[in-house]
Amino acid sequence: MITLYDADRCPYCARARIVLAEKGVEYETVVVDLDDRPAWIYEKNATGRVPVLEEDTFVLPESAVIDEYLEERYPEPALLPADPGERALARLLVFRFDDLSRPYYALRRGDTGAREQLDVQLAKLDALLETQPFLTGAGFGLADAAYVPWILRARDRMDVDLHPYPALSDWVERLSERPSVAAEIDVVAAL
Repeated sequence: MITLYDADRCPYCARARIVLAEKGVEYETVVVDLDDRPAWIYEKNATGRVPVLEEDTFVLPESAVIDEYLEERYPEPALLPADPGERALARLLVFRFDDLSRPYYALRRGDTGAREQLDVQLAKLDALLETQPFLTGAGFGLADAAYVPWILRARDRMDVDLHPYPALSDWVERLSERPSVAAEIDVVAAL
């Protein structure tokens, strides 16, 4: 049985929850209080961060790595394109995710100019989604799961209007029809 060390408010954990749901993998959850992290979480991940995935004696931190592991361990349904070039581009998006997360967290902190920086990143995602229905390409995949938790939180918790980004807004609507993302929308609403 897989155990996911998890926290509802953590968008990195949401990545893992979405991929687990897309793969149809059963798992149990151990909730970690991010305001009072238990000492044992540092034994699972030296940084004390979640998510951490544990399967028997195998322990793996870091959401992007967890998602890649799940893709390889449970190959169906595939969440990376079959074409090597398209796979590489999907991985590149995940690799460059900090381009979005830095201004997102700066906005949460109230840093000057953060909203403008976030708008630049949202515009880049919007431009990409004008050319393809999903960040991963023609089908839903790991890049979509990597980004959508922050977009949902920006929209629903930080009042970031997505209407200036019609392709991005349409993408969120398409994703919200997926049970994995609909469940995450419910999590965000409950925060």
